[in-house]
Amino acid sequence: MGNKFLQYFALTISAIGAINWGLIGFFDLNLVSLLFGSMSWLSRIIYGLVGICGLYLLTFYGLVDSEQQGV
Repeated sequence: MGNKFLQYFALTISAIGAINWGLIGFFDLNLVSLLFGSMSWLSRIIYGLVGICGLYLLTFYGLVDSEQQGV
């Protein structure tokens, strides 16, 4: 259960980060700063989690490669 939970958690947090970057790019609206304050301790934790989850998702490239080889 732990590994599957971690995968879903990382995907969810990364999707939230991607949506936030889309809002910044299209509408100049930083949702994290709007909800939690500009660089407050809570927003810094959220940004840190998004970064860590993004790094974790880089390991998914190995999963895609092993699935294509039939391993």
